[in-house]
Amino acid sequence: MSQGTTTAPSPADAPGVVERGRPGAGERLRDGLERSWRPVALLLACFAAWWAVSAFKLVEEYLVPSPGATLRLMADKWGYIWHHTWVTTYETLIGFALAVLIGVAAAVIMVYSSTVERTLYPILLFAQVIPKIAIAPLFVVWLGFGIGPKIVVAVLIAFFPVVISMVAGLKAVDPEMLQLSATMGASPLATFAKIRLPASLPHLFSGLKVAVTLAVTGAVVGEFVGANEGLGYVILQANGNLDTPMLFAGLLVMSAIGVVMFVVVEVAEKLLLPWHASNRGEAVTTTY
Repeated sequence: MSQGTTTAPSPADAPGVVERGRPGAGERLRDGLERSWRPVALLLACFAAWWAVSAFKLVEEYLVPSPGATLRLMADKWGYIWHHTWVTTYETLIGFALAVLIGVAAAVIMVYSSTVERTLYPILLFAQVIPKIAIAPLFVVWLGFGIGPKIVVAVLIAFFPVVISMVAGLKAVDPEMLQLSATMGASPLATFAKIRLPASLPHLFSGLKVAVTLAVTGAVVGEFVGANEGLGYVILQANGNLDTPMLFAGLLVMSAIGVVMFVVVEVAEKLLLPWHASNRGEAVTTTY
């Protein structure tokens, strides 16, 4: 190197900054265990508290059944529970998919048209604050007792977080990037595909993780109003018959569906957005 030339210092050379290399398989496994042991421990503590309440007769068993009784019931009636679980899962998946498609399309239109945004946003807010359990009977009257009302309620509940997160993501793009794109002669479609959409995905996935759990709630709410199958139907029947072990079994399975779908969306985020700061294996951290 000739005299007088200088090399720009690396960010890792700055005082108090440590550069982390790409973690190996062992380190990733340790990180996964480090992140997961706390929620697992909390879950075990909740089950221990549940067992203690039933074992020491702090509450009558017809009010809070023991974990053993609930798990035995789930094992004995696994076919019955599985059938209704699949019905609720199917309704949730369709409702969530429709909420994503409609929500993303609505968000794009609202961002690119201020008139549509000023017109549509108050209506969306008004629809969100209406209790879905109050209007679900109308969907039963209009659409019957089939799968339609459950999907509509799931879409209505999951739609709002998708729209809000997508609008926030599309508006969070650096204006200088948009100006540079226009200066380079990029078309609006190319600007959307190369700049706006990738920048909005982290916000969108945050909304999707909320929406997928709400979609489960929406499907079950729809089943509460009028259905002859699904976990909502199981819970409603168990409540009417004072069958608390079946009631708790339905609640546990419904919660498991929400957790599994949340994890699926989170894994999809890590696979589709490896470049995002929260998912990068390499990082530069400070030691201050």
